[in-house]
Amino acid sequence: MGSLRGISIAIFVVQALLASVALVSAQGSATPSRWQTLSGEAPVVIARGGFSGIFSDSSFGAYSLALETGPSDVILWCDVQLTNDGAGICFPDLKLDNNSKIATVFTDKPTTYLVNGVSTKGLFSIDYTLNDLGSVYLSQGIYSRTNKLDGNNYPIMTVQDTYTQLQPRGFWLNIQHDAFYAAHNLSMRSFVLSVSRNAKVTVDYISSPEVAFLRNIAPIFRRSSTKVVFRFLGPKDVEPSTNQTYDSLLTNLTFIKTFASGIIVPKSYIWPVDGALYLQPSTSIVLDAHKEGLEVFASDFYNDVPFSFNYSYDPVAEYLQFVDNGKFSVDGVLTDFPITPAAAIDCFAHIGKNASKQADLLVISNNGASGDYPGCTDMAYTKAIQDGVDVLDCPVQMTKDGIPICLGSINLIQSTDIVRTGFSNLTETVPEIMQSSGIFTYNLSWSDIKSLKPVISSPQSQYKLFRNPKFQNAGKYLKLSEFLSMANTTSSLNGVLISIENAAYLAKQGFGVTDAVLKALNEAGYDKQTTQKVMIQSSSSSVLMKFKGKTNYQLVYKIDEDIGGAQSSTIDDIKRFASAVVISKDSVFPENSAFLAGATDVVSRLQAANLSVLVQTFSNEFTSQAWDFFSDATVEINSFCAGASINGVITDFPKTSDRYRSKCLPLEMETTKFYDNELPAILLSG
Repeated sequence: MGSLRGISIAIFVVQALLASVALVSAQGSATPSRWQTLSGEAPVVIARGGFSGIFSDSSFGAYSLALETGPSDVILWCDVQLTNDGAGICFPDLKLDNNSKIATVFTDKPTTYLVNGVSTKGLFSIDYTLNDLGSVYLSQGIYSRTNKLDGNNYPIMTVQDTYTQLQPRGFWLNIQHDAFYAAHNLSMRSFVLSVSRNAKVTVDYISSPEVAFLRNIAPIFRRSSTKVVFRFLGPKDVEPSTNQTYDSLLTNLTFIKTFASGIIVPKSYIWPVDGALYLQPSTSIVLDAHKEGLEVFASDFYNDVPFSFNYSYDPVAEYLQFVDNGKFSVDGVLTDFPITPAAAIDCFAHIGKNASKQADLLVISNNGASGDYPGCTDMAYTKAIQDGVDVLDCPVQMTKDGIPICLGSINLIQSTDIVRTGFSNLTETVPEIMQSSGIFTYNLSWSDIKSLKPVISSPQSQYKLFRNPKFQNAGKYLKLSEFLSMANTTSSLNGVLISIENAAYLAKQGFGVTDAVLKALNEAGYDKQTTQKVMIQSSSSSVLMKFKGKTNYQLVYKIDEDIGGAQSSTIDDIKRFASAVVISKDSVFPENSAFLAGATDVVSRLQAANLSVLVQTFSNEFTSQAWDFFSDATVEINSFCAGASINGVITDFPKTSDRYRSKCLPLEMETTKFYDNELPAILLSG
């Protein structure tokens, strides 16, 4: 259990402090009058079972992490269940099977009960006393999430203990199955009344999907500060006391206003998505409810479950769609990852496209905006420019007729549909380039390559995470000269990055890629103009040496292997032919089993040698990030920028990195100190 405890400390203490640098309460980023909520105040963040995206739902660890990383007024959500002796516990479901280790304590056979008319089998809370559950520990109930924190052995907590031990600024009780408990001679009404009379517990919200229960308790709380909220389930689900579907009840908000001050609805009620996961026009539900004087809370927000492709796997972008769309704002969001809406609301809402950049971070594209369109196409480059990229990149490949083009790989199989064409018989194995076989650009003419369909990359496809399928074959590829012309006429760009690989092998085949690049740059006027800088990148020192002294181009050495422990002599050698380096994320923060395993000092050592440090590759898909980054690309970027002080990011999704630079508060240097002095010891303590 020692190693698990070490992992827990790493996430709870280290990453909470690190990530919260940019995510604490805003320094006036958005005044209350700018919010389109019912009250005009900022939307609230409701942590469902605490930070249940990382720790087990309703555990002390989950609630504590929510308080550490969420906004100062984060509301803790407790799904209330009743035990056989009438005690109220915080637990996400009637059945204890899935979110606890009850099966290791009791060998009872599952019981079958009717739940809202449906025969349901499991180990129910009503079959155990509170004392019985004292030895039952919580576990992560969503199997796609890490279970490595379950070794902390968090017990099931009562409602009272949850509040008194954590003292949240806001506390929300969700009563999901009053009718079920009543059928088993347990009174949820009596329990709620007893809690409300407890001077040590303050309940700010009570919600339920059952009309009869809320109408029963509403008069009790009419003159109190506790808000009663009606929770909508699926549109075609049937509300048990009225026998109406929830979409039918939605048409009668005036009736709901008679017993509730607000409603909570799945986010799809507000912004529907079609079967292909693309956004549809918003409904009028928020505006309609606000007209009735009802607050609207949106649920079903998760960082680690695929959502609409319109958000480019960026959970901050999704929250902004609900709170800062120019037409309306929900009054609160229910989430498993409270750090993310805290950032959206406190830092990134109401920031215009021309907001000043507060973080000194260079944003370089990786094959353009390759997270949204096939890499190195005109559409990927256009999107990267629109998304605020500083430096547009072109990995140069050579065609059979000697034309330098922009393409992410020399192997056409990786970025085109060539295997479905008549060129599929050109497959060969070239050990000097790669161990597996491929179809290489120098075997086809430029006109041949233009006839191929681009294919979007999906590096996380093994997890069923695919990129923008509607545009998976969109765009056209560009010659280097066309790329330079596009960049040269774009005033928002700081410069271009030209990547050259496999130069030695290509030279043997009669292709002078270095000379071709120099010629194209000269013809585009980059050898004379100073408006945009030119960065030449290669993993070959000999390539960079050919550019050294001939131009004022910045030379960038790409280091393919992990250099976390690079020797000083190695760094001194790099200085001979480069002024910047590209290193991997693992070189800065090594990982072990998808958790951070420490922090190196390689960035500070490289910078001490006057080398700028660029890190690759940043992607939005949560499976590309260590668990320590909470399935949030913005947290990851902040960790590298504020925690490790890197100079730039190379990213598939420039928009996410550009938005990060416009955050609402300056960097806190204390975080860097924390990393330098304490992080490795804590992370490696297990």
